[in-house]
Amino acid sequence: MRRFEPSDTVKRLPEQFFAKLVKKAHDLTDAGHDVINLGQGNPDLPTPTHIVDELKYAADNPEYHKYSPFRGQLFLKEAISDFYKKEYNVSLDPAREVAILAGSKTGLVDLSQCLLNPGDIALLPDPGYPDYMSGIAIAQASTSFMPLRAEHDFLPDYASLSSDILDRAKLMFLNYPNNPTAGMATPSFFNETVEVAKRHHICVCHDFAYAAIGFDGEKPQSFLQSEGAKEIGIEMYTLSKTFNMAGWRAAFAVGNASVIETINLMQDHKYMSLFGAVQQAAMHALVSPQDAVRQLVTTYEKRRDLFIDALRRAGWHVPAPKGTFFAWLPVPAGYSSEEFADLLLEKAHVVVAPGIGFGDHGEGFVRAGLVASEERLREAAARIEKLNLF
Repeated sequence: MRRFEPSDTVKRLPEQFFAKLVKKAHDLTDAGHDVINLGQGNPDLPTPTHIVDELKYAADNPEYHKYSPFRGQLFLKEAISDFYKKEYNVSLDPAREVAILAGSKTGLVDLSQCLLNPGDIALLPDPGYPDYMSGIAIAQASTSFMPLRAEHDFLPDYASLSSDILDRAKLMFLNYPNNPTAGMATPSFFNETVEVAKRHHICVCHDFAYAAIGFDGEKPQSFLQSEGAKEIGIEMYTLSKTFNMAGWRAAFAVGNASVIETINLMQDHKYMSLFGAVQQAAMHALVSPQDAVRQLVTTYEKRRDLFIDALRRAGWHVPAPKGTFFAWLPVPAGYSSEEFADLLLEKAHVVVAPGIGFGDHGEGFVRAGLVASEERLREAAARIEKLNLF
């Protein structure tokens, strides 16, 4: 069979670091071992029944069997605006400041192509979500990393960044509650971000994927709650985590009207919006009482407490995450993050993600997901304890 050479664009795409880890886990499972997978970011609980029922009802509507409007249904944009007003006291113009996305990953990858030219600089958190780099590579832009350190609460220290880099940067990605560190942003940090972005003419994209998941009574802050944020940035929100709708691919971007228009224009050429019934179900999720969301947060917080307490009893001195459904765990002395992840996989049959896969400053940590039942988390901690590593 003739082999066709991939384009230079495809060749520029970063390697999927975790593919190797996934293969190792599958190999152990295929060999008959009971593997507990805490290395993924896929919600394990089902979508609330009332949302599923709305989809079933909406799917019968013959209007939705036609092509959706290119830029999505106005009723969903209005629901998003109402949701932001209710949840964050942020006012949005549904027509100009909301874009419907087929999953926030789509928006995060497309955004770099919307705003960056070859050679432009984007600022990325390190460690951070690896797919930010995919869109930057496609745009032939460059990256400059902002270290996230425990001593700075896993927030970028803008004062430590080169003023030359800040002047040249056109785009900045942030993500709080943070994947992978589980750090939380403060209002003062977002206020500082707005000031830095205005001073250096940087567009900020806040990836608000874990918007609903804050612990100990702390509600995560929307970036758009900071005064002036809409002037210099946008926020991307996915229904995947808040409503356990990962497979539905329903998300949106909100904020700066010029950026929203550019995202919409890009999507006009690449996509045909979401199935109308999915948009109606997404609207229903946003406008309905949020009891299921509050219960979800309670579930994750119980899992967090159980898992962290069990690891501490095993002698592993680990911090409790403040948000997200991840725990960012320091690796014992003598191991790299990849070596330690391999050890847990091979000896305890527990999958965690090595921190180095999220960036150089992820070295020294592994990420464990709270996306398993309390019973499985308890079992994972017991298996780790039996290794007598601490």
